[in-house]
Amino acid sequence: MKVMVLGSTGLTGGLLVKKLLANPDITTVVAPVRRTLEWRHPNLESPVIDFDDMGAHAGIFDVDVLVCCLGTTIKKAGSQEAFRKVDYSYALNAARLAKEAGAQACILMSAIGASSRSSVFYSRVKGELEDALRALEFSSLSIYQPSLLLGQRQEHRTAESLGMAVMPVANRALVGALRKYRAIEADTIAAAMANEMPEIGADRSVGKVVSVRQYADIVTLANSGRNGAA
Repeated sequence: MKVMVLGSTGLTGGLLVKKLLANPDITTVVAPVRRTLEWRHPNLESPVIDFDDMGAHAGIFDVDVLVCCLGTTIKKAGSQEAFRKVDYSYALNAARLAKEAGAQACILMSAIGASSRSSVFYSRVKGELEDALRALEFSSLSIYQPSLLLGQRQEHRTAESLGMAVMPVANRALVGALRKYRAIEADTIAAAMANEMPEIGADRSVGKVVSVRQYADIVTLANSGRNGAA
């Protein structure tokens, strides 16, 4: 199986790439980047591309599965317009190219509360992307909607750092319908995505399957490859 990971230099994407490279059933991991990666692996392809002109690199999108872990913040991007370009336009353009090249499956890293009808800009953009990917009609589309991500990022995000300090304790109070708002380790999400590969890589020509995965489902799927229960 050939898998493309967008956002491979980010927290979740980076963890996922390493898990996929350890899987003997994954023949190639394609990780498009802006700048040359410092590390190598015989099954890793990391072409340097212009994300503003993905069409010029259409050949690299000939994969079985596309995983989109692209994501930034409005503060880092500099404006709402710049944020939308990364979190919506780049992701959608890549999905279109992969679908045109024959990809049967797509996994999207979205966020809890994503809705195209949301009054919150961040959540609205995430929801609009979800809607756009649904319209592409992949044979299999898995939409991950985590809350706060826990893990060590390369860049410092003040709000997330504060959240990471309190959420492990706050998680205990989030039960029942509130469980979906629990903070979750990025490594758990990466494990869940990696464990989906055997299923979503199969032929789904008999119909279209859309799965929305939140906290409980993500944890269960992550543990499915560890001989344990959620």
